[in-house]
Amino acid sequence: MRNYKIPTLTIAGSDCSGGAGIQADLKTFSAIGTYGMSVITAITAQNTEGVFDVEELSKDIIKGQLKAVFEDIYPKGVKIGMVSSPEIILEIAENLKKYNPEIVVVDPVMISKSGYSLLRPEAKENLIKYLIPMAYLVTPNVPEAEEITGIKIENVEDMKKAGKEILNLGPKYVLMKGGHLDGDAVDILMGENLFEVFSSERINKKNTHGTGCTLSSAITSHIALGYDVIEAVRLSKIYITEAIRHSFEIGHGVGPVNHFYKFEKVD
Repeated sequence: MRNYKIPTLTIAGSDCSGGAGIQADLKTFSAIGTYGMSVITAITAQNTEGVFDVEELSKDIIKGQLKAVFEDIYPKGVKIGMVSSPEIILEIAENLKKYNPEIVVVDPVMISKSGYSLLRPEAKENLIKYLIPMAYLVTPNVPEAEEITGIKIENVEDMKKAGKEILNLGPKYVLMKGGHLDGDAVDILMGENLFEVFSSERINKKNTHGTGCTLSSAITSHIALGYDVIEAVRLSKIYITEAIRHSFEIGHGVGPVNHFYKFEKVD
């Protein structure tokens, strides 16, 4: 934990049950070893069984949180998750232009695992127009990539095609996550003159609540710690795979991963 002084920021929604959103992000930052901070964009009423309600925060308080963080503890890396309205997206984009963080990882959260929409339909255009072009890395899963590009993704070749379309929007890198496809969990990291395939075993466990949040936050932490994007993704893939493997039963539905498995004593 000698690098704990390196600050990282999550801009996302709150999950009161602790498995996803800013709660998952802050746990991940701590587990990887960076100092976690948060800007809350929305309050959700959710648990392991689903999302039941969402209340967005005002753009003024979001602006205030961003100002408070950036003008006192400047983050080495920023992860963006749930940003549900066009107004919130514009406010965040304007502030990112103002403060100009070097590393911005955008996890384009759109739909919860239980099927609840976390991005208003009218906000998708702003996400594509303003946030994705500012990103160092974008981390869409298959349904999100389909929404962004309009391309139906059924295999790895489709993932490549959609990844190229997203790269054309302006980010430096895109990590196409293939967890929704059959077979091993295959992710593809793409950039100009970069194409890297990451394949890992699919863990047969139901507890995958917050996996997307956790992976993108782990990547943000590893990049903030000085790893290049390939190594950051590799280490983060190992982390999320083991966090799923060591997940535990809590709640009545799809439980969370074990963010702190590395700190558990082995008998």
